[in-house]
Order: sequence, then C-alpha cells, then structure tokens
Amino acid sequence: MDTDAIRAFAEASQGGARLIGLDLGTKTIGIALSDLGRQIASPLETIQRVKFTPDAARLRAVCERHAVGGIVMGLPLNMDGSEGPRVQSTRAFVRNLKPLLDLPVLFYDERLSTAVVTRALIEADASRARRGQLVDKLAAAYILQGCLDRMRWLAQADAGDSDD
Repeated sequence: MDTDAIRAFAEASQGGARLIGLDLGTKTIGIALSDLGRQIASPLETIQRVKFTPDAARLRAVCERHAVGGIVMGLPLNMDGSEGPRVQSTRAFVRNLKPLLDLPVLFYDERLSTAVVTRALIEADASRARRGQLVDKLAAAYILQGCLDRMRWLAQADAGDSDD
C-alpha cells in the first residue's frame, strides 16, 4: 500500500470527520463508517445497486447524514497485485462520483476481504441467507478498519520520527 497516498488522504480528509468505507460490487455496495476518532470501523448498510445516478444519490445522502470527511474505496486487485476489469470499473465509478461528492478518495487494497468475512460468518454458524445480508457491509468495515489501522500506525511512526 502506498504510504504517501495514505498520508495525503489523512491530511486531505477533514480531521475529526468520519470516514466511510465502500465495498463496490456489481449488485451491491457495502458501506462502513468510522467513529469520529477514526479508531473503529462499523458496518453501516448495503445498497442494492440500480444505476449509477440513484446509487450516487444514496451514497451522497449517507455522506451528508454522517458528515463524512473522506471515502476509502476498496480496490479489487488480482491476487498477484495486477489490475483487472473490476479495478477499471471501480476507478470509473469513483471518477463519475467525484464531481458529485467533493470528498477525498483513497483506493485501498481489498484482496481477500470478502473471503475473510465469509469465513468468519461461516465459523459463527450464520446461515447462507444471513451471510448474504451481511457480507458486503462487513467487507466494507474490514477494508475501512485496515485503512484506519494503517493511518494510525503511520501517524505514530511519523510522531516517533519527529521526536528524534
């Protein structure tokens, strides 16, 4: 993960404002929200995708309702780190969303997020139907939590460097 991009995002996103994490799928968008201190990511909701315009309007409403200061967008890289069609689709979605939401966006590696969440739900003995209801917003929370943890680690490392 590009530490410079994460640092720039942390500076650009409004301090003290919540961050939103998105797991963009072809049929749904999983949404997670951070707390104001940017310590904890919580699953918020799953949007059933219709078309771009209503999907974007729903995301905008969520961002306004929760006073969001930045978006962490899961980037579905291939396992070898290369970019495939899903990455291109995700980047196009963000390109179209940016003029509608004046918020900084950080693309964050989401490899294995759905698999990790699905495995945890299976271990928790969640039914297939229940897993279907939860997996997207939990994957968004997993992605956002990884980003929050990385931002906190970088801030601590930077603070340690300035103490020298």
